[in-house]
Amino acid sequence: EVQFVESGGGLVQAGESLRLSCAASGLPVDDYVIGWFRQAPGKEREGVSCIGPSNGTTDYTDSKKGRFNISVDDVKNTVNIQTDSPKPKDTAVYYCAEDWAKAYCSSYYYYWPQGFWGQGTQVTVSS
Repeated sequence: EVQFVESGGGLVQAGESLRLSCAASGLPVDDYVIGWFRQAPGKEREGVSCIGPSNGTTDYTDSKKGRFNISVDDVKNTVNIQTDSPKPKDTAVYYCAEDWAKAYCSSYYYYWPQGFWGQGTQVTVSS
């Protein structure tokens, strides 16, 4: 059974480092396109970033470029995302999701990943 579990959320101060982890079981993360979405209160879900198989292609949505960094840990079988400058506008529930239908990460990933989703982790950034 495939399962994704997000962790690392909580309350952080603006400007403090934030690192979220998506731990996968049932599949090797390095073989799939996996990424992150987020949903803020009262807003639609939006894409954050994705990474392709074998630590290949990466993509970030416009407002995330230069602030977030996505990576894969093959040993822990996790997909991680980090920002060293979180802002209050980054407050949201963050989800990871895989897309088995795509061979590489691109902006098309954000339309709707074909695969499993995690349950999400709440991030609250205080000013």
